[in-house]
Amino acid sequence: MTQTQPAKVSFAKNIGFRKELNKRVDAYFKSENLSRRDNPAMYLKTAIILGWVITAWTLTIFFLPTIWLKIIGCIVLGFGVAAIPFSVSHDANHGGYSNNKSVNYIVGLGIDFIGISSYLWRFRHNYLHHTYTNILGHDVDIDADGLIRMSPFTEHKWFHQFQHVYVYFIYSILLFYWAATDVYLILFKRKYQEYAIPTPKPLEMFILLGSKLVWLGLFLGIPIAVGYTPIQALLGFAITYTVAGLVSANVFMMAHIMEPAEFIQPNPESNQIDDEWAIFQVRTTVDFAPRNHLINWYVGGLNYQTVHHLFPQICHIHYPKIAPILDQVCEEYGVKYNVYPTLGKALAANHHWLKTMGEPSAYSVQVSS
Repeated sequence: MTQTQPAKVSFAKNIGFRKELNKRVDAYFKSENLSRRDNPAMYLKTAIILGWVITAWTLTIFFLPTIWLKIIGCIVLGFGVAAIPFSVSHDANHGGYSNNKSVNYIVGLGIDFIGISSYLWRFRHNYLHHTYTNILGHDVDIDADGLIRMSPFTEHKWFHQFQHVYVYFIYSILLFYWAATDVYLILFKRKYQEYAIPTPKPLEMFILLGSKLVWLGLFLGIPIAVGYTPIQALLGFAITYTVAGLVSANVFMMAHIMEPAEFIQPNPESNQIDDEWAIFQVRTTVDFAPRNHLINWYVGGLNYQTVHHLFPQICHIHYPKIAPILDQVCEEYGVKYNVYPTLGKALAANHHWLKTMGEPSAYSVQVSS
């Protein structure tokens, strides 16, 4: 039986914002004689992060002598695991790592070996989230199976009043949840909300399932094989992925789930958003900590989330230089470019938004339409 897709959301006619932005970004790359992809700085970052993960994994399992040092090793490994989707595979799965499609595909598989399906990621994240950012019923990233109320348009449940507290537990198990639901979604449910998941080819199915076994072998099988008890291996696994989940969830939540990011629903009659797509992206997205060089490096440009949504196929190495161009075009077209100056202020804003959305009175929150 053929599954039907939701009615397509359309966007208003372009008013020239995106055309002008693209023209100026193109001029920047031409004037600086830069490549949008295949950048040496990106290759170096990839080598550093992979070296970080491999070294932390090896030291923790084979060489660190005490339990306390092993716990620290698991924490360091967790930060490294989170850096793979942030700074390496994210660009690749958008086609922004290399001009060579095969290189992008291979590098994008990095997240498969830390438990997350790149095949499902490309559909859920690249298509649904990037096209329909913050639109309830289309952007799966604001659904959360009803456990977290992120949008003012989401039905309020009594337990949402506590979500600003329990959300951190959900963050901590997020990567475990994704790893398990990947298999459930592709084998049984076959859809995100009302969107049918494209049927994977045999090779894609083999990678999806086979990489799960490799992942479990690396983080559970090998530790048990070399002498750790199952409980010890599970504890190390849990510490590593709790850290990775907390870091990953906080970074992705800060991009869209706080003021002044907007939650825009299409006109119920025309199913249209009354903005051109590029302006819609700016309105629903927030950048944070743009001058923090450590954050810039570690999160792979995800703190320049607005730039990323407009130019996902450009390597994130270039985002700090593109952001001022975007800021100037936004000012000329009367579009507000949302930026939090520090990581701390962005974290606080995300927490405040979740607390506000948990209150029954949040039904009265003013939203865009």
